[in-house]
Parts: sequence; C-alpha cells; structure tokens
Amino acid sequence: MTGFLKGCATAMVTPFGADGEVDLGRFGEMTEYQIQGGVSALVVLGTTGEPATMSEDEKSKLIKYAVERAAGRVKIIVGVGSNDTKKAAFQARRAEELGADGVLAVTPYYNKCTQDGLILYYRAICEATRLPVIVYNVPGRTGVNLLPATMARIAELPTVAGIKEASGNMAQVMETMRLIRGKCDLYSGEDALNVPILAVGGTAVISVVSNLLPAEVSMLAEAVLARKLYTANALSDRLAPLVKACFTEVNPIPVKAAMKLIGLDAGDPRPPLTPLSEEKLGMLREALSIARGEATR
Repeated sequence: MTGFLKGCATAMVTPFGADGEVDLGRFGEMTEYQIQGGVSALVVLGTTGEPATMSEDEKSKLIKYAVERAAGRVKIIVGVGSNDTKKAAFQARRAEELGADGVLAVTPYYNKCTQDGLILYYRAICEATRLPVIVYNVPGRTGVNLLPATMARIAELPTVAGIKEASGNMAQVMETMRLIRGKCDLYSGEDALNVPILAVGGTAVISVVSNLLPAEVSMLAEAVLARKLYTANALSDRLAPLVKACFTEVNPIPVKAAMKLIGLDAGDPRPPLTPLSEEKLGMLREALSIARGEATR
C-alpha cells in the first residue's frame, strides 16, 4: 500500500519524571508542541522512546494516552517488533486495540535470522493486525540487514505501508526504492540523510531531531517533496550541526538532554543509558542555537 505517511513524523522521546516513572503530563506537552510544529505523525515507543526498558503496562498506558491526546489531529504510530515473532504480533494487536493508526516493526534483533525469516516475521505481524505496517531496517542496532530483494517480497504484503530505512547505505536505499516503487513507500530513518532519501522517492522522514524543531524538519520535508531543493538544502545546512550533535552518543541520550534546553524536560534516559556529558552538552547547545538561526557557524 502507498500513501500512508507523508512529510515529517517524530520519533518521540518518552519523558521520565524525577521518580523515574513515565510522565504522561509532560508527554502531553510534547504532543502539543509537535502538533503546533506541523508534523503529520508521532511515533511512540520507537527506539527513541526507550521501549526496551519499559514494562508492558507502561507501554499500554503510553499508547492509550498518546491516542487520546492526539485525538485524531495527527497519526499515532506505535513501535513494535521483537526477537520473538509471537511477542511482536501481540504488540501489533495491542496497538490496534488501543486505537493506533499504524505500527512500526523493527527487524528481529540479536537472533540474526535469515532473510526468509524476516519475510515470515513480517507476514506474522501483518496477519496479527489490520493496521498499516512500517518495516524498520536499522542493522547498526539489530545486527540484521534487510536486503532490497527481501523488502521487495515483503512489499507484496497488502498492509505493508513502507520501510523506515536506517542502514546508512544510500546505494542500498536507492535499490530498495527501485524495487518497491509503486508497491509501498520509503521513509528516511536517519536525519543526516533526510534530503537524499526524499529526493530519490521517499515520502516522509521519521525524525529524532524533530523532537526539538518540528516546524523546521517539517518544512525541510515539505520543501524536498515540492522539489524546492534550494530551500531544502538551506534548511538542511542549518540543521546539520544539530543532527551531528544529536548522535554524538547513542540515541536518545543527546536528544533527551536537548529537550531540557528547549524547556521540555524529558528527564534522563533509563539505565543502562547515561546522561550526556557536560562537554557534549555544550556542543548541543551551540548546535541548537545555529539551527534556530540564533548564531552563525
């Protein structure tokens, strides 16, 4: 299927309060900030949302709250996926039951399954829910690279909406696009590659940096899709130092630190992740100032 997602979707952080518990009130503030910034969707419980350290009860409460708070103003896409196919299917069913608009299913991790195993995995998820399913390829985290030929086969599943590509390999991204064009969509899963991925046929970005500057990332996506590349490149140049700073340590450590700088305190990441160092916080502060147009490089 095509046309499910266009423009900018934000890979939302999960805010934790001083007691370490999920702060739904702060998540609501972040939701309103994103909607005001013009994003088209919120991705809840993706990598940036730290689901690996959350209980199933916490996840259910956050999904339910996100759906109710968004109230149809933007799409709510829920991160699912596991190294256990049955668990991934369960999470997809739960997302549908709680009112989500779609699911983002990361490839199995640690097990290092075969390419045929990936096809069976996504088929099981699609059979578990009527929601649109976004495939998520991020081999740097999972240890498994979903190859273009494999994605071409997965794209035949009728409820597969697209693939979030975070392999970092533009040659692979372009080959995937060639093979799935017209069957399902391609989404950028790396802020540093938003412009080129959209330029070769992508329809949306699923962004970490838009937690901080949703309006700017939305404008960048819209500019590329409208083929206004001069505007898109100017925005990309301004955002580039911030993109770099947001990945100086593993996501979401830097972006959670940066949320405090814009007045939306998301708390610290849960262990084993650690707070950002003071040295890198300074780099982040300067990059944020550049991205906002408050300073020059």
